[in-house]
Amino acid sequence: MPNMSEPETPFARPDGRAVDQLRDIRFETGIAPHALGSVLVSFGQTRVICAASIDERVPGWMRAQKVEGGWMTAEYSMLPYSTLDRKQRDISRGKADGRTIEIQRLIGRSLRAVFDLKKLTGKTLWIDCDVLQADGGTRTASITGAYVAAQIAIKKLIATSKLAENPFTDSVAAISVGIYEGVPVLDLNYPEDKAATVDANLVMTGTGKYVEIQSSGEEATYTREEMDALLDLGSKGIAELNALQTAAINAE
Repeated sequence: MPNMSEPETPFARPDGRAVDQLRDIRFETGIAPHALGSVLVSFGQTRVICAASIDERVPGWMRAQKVEGGWMTAEYSMLPYSTLDRKQRDISRGKADGRTIEIQRLIGRSLRAVFDLKKLTGKTLWIDCDVLQADGGTRTASITGAYVAAQIAIKKLIATSKLAENPFTDSVAAISVGIYEGVPVLDLNYPEDKAATVDANLVMTGTGKYVEIQSSGEEATYTREEMDALLDLGSKGIAELNALQTAAINAE
């Protein structure tokens, strides 16, 4: 029989944060001078450069189908030294891996959800997200930083009379949530993500609408109540990210 006199070990996150506390979030704008808009976004030890560039043409499929407006798309990559073990470059493998393709499509979808493409006539806005250091949440940091880089680029286009008005209809950000040691927590770092029994990524607008929810049990199940707790944590985190995004964009 277990020794009932032994006190229970109190729950603690690896880095000592409260369950609803984000990591240290930082935005360093202007990190890539040749890009129209750029930011180094840090979610704790996860660091991603997001850069926005403009191309004065639309993809061939839009021209062929005579689709009005413009286009926005994203590319994502993890630098070889961003992880503990060296990650082989996609170019040396001859193709992008499935995870890379999934994430860059997610970034593009997330930004297009809050963007009126018809106001970007004849142009393509490219968003490049390059992971310098990975400690969990690279896709959420990429989406959050991509919005900042894109907004800075749009501001410059408007300021130089190359765009009549801002095509963004709302802000967008992303955050991870999960169940770690039986407790719902916000913004998982790598040790938490690795050990979590439930892992989820939330993409939300500034007005509180969902763009995408990616959620799965890691060889585990979870209840409706636990899912609701994760959504509540995510909403709180997104609201805090929105405020930080706005401050970074306004300071540029």
